[in-house]
Amino acid sequence: MGTAITPQLVDVVDTVTAVRSYSSGTARQLRTCQEERWGLRTECPTPEDPFYDSEVSWLIPEANLRLTHRRPRSRHAKGAPSELTAVRVFHDGRYWRTTDLLLGLAAPGGSSARIIRSEEFAAAVAGRVLLVGDADLALRTVHKTLEELSRHRHDVSAWLTFKYIFEVWPPF
Repeated sequence: MGTAITPQLVDVVDTVTAVRSYSSGTARQLRTCQEERWGLRTECPTPEDPFYDSEVSWLIPEANLRLTHRRPRSRHAKGAPSELTAVRVFHDGRYWRTTDLLLGLAAPGGSSARIIRSEEFAAAVAGRVLLVGDADLALRTVHKTLEELSRHRHDVSAWLTFKYIFEVWPPF
């Protein structure tokens, strides 16, 4: 059985209304929506997820990345690894538009980061859902980020400091 080919995943965040609209047609009111000198910080509730209360995402356009952390519902639950997803970011005034490039890294903390979603990425490239330029950007972004993370002992906070982002990760 092959991997299903999905259309491009495009999200738009309206920073004035603090709403994130998904390519599926759904929209979510954000708890946090704040522009930073390094990008955009958001947090949205995930009521449909039985394990995670919310999702914190940072868009880092200079690195072509979305950094994501899912907050568990139970404070005793083990947290999910941070995910660094290759994205194409377009920022125009109040709107931040991201195109998910379907390739990323899982950084569990305390152990090596690993490449994720490679099968979905390969299917999207083969099905021409991702164009050559986007596929190249995704590969370059993920491999560069993995190399940088490895130089910082796979510590996302140390990597963020290297990128001149002096915020606590994962956020409280």
